[in-house]
This record gives sequence, structure tokens and C-alpha cells, in this order.
Amino acid sequence: MARCEVCGNDYGMTFEVHAQGAVHVFDCFSCAIHRMAPICEHCRVQIIGQGVEVDGQWYCGAHCARSEGKAGIVDKV
Repeated sequence: MARCEVCGNDYGMTFEVHAQGAVHVFDCFSCAIHRMAPICEHCRVQIIGQGVEVDGQWYCGAHCARSEGKAGIVDKV
């Protein structure tokens, strides 16, 4: 068994996420999202979907990116 790095639960069905050279261990998707999801620079929501990256900063969508002064950003429809 392995221990979740977010909640500390020692659980027989944990899973690993390999990202950017690091290995993370979680017992559920909500703990993985809590630790791994980027946060919108404008509204501070955790970005679970696609998001928008501009100049190394993450936004939940084009509206938030434009609200921070980023130009030429559009959502796909």
C-alpha cells in the first residue's frame, strides 16, 4: 500500500502521476486535482479543463486572460 501525498490516506488502490520528472501518489482524482491543477491567474479557480496558457501564465479561459491585459486570446467554439 502507498500513502496519498495530499490527504495521507494509506490505501491499496493508490495511483501514480508522472509529471515533469516527478512521481506523485494519490488515492483519488480529487486529491490529484488539488495538488496538480494550475490556478487561474485572474479568478483563482483551479483549472481542470483545457485552460489557456499565455506567456507562461495559466487562465481558465480567454475572458480571464483578456481581463489581465493579454491580447489576441480567443476561446475555441
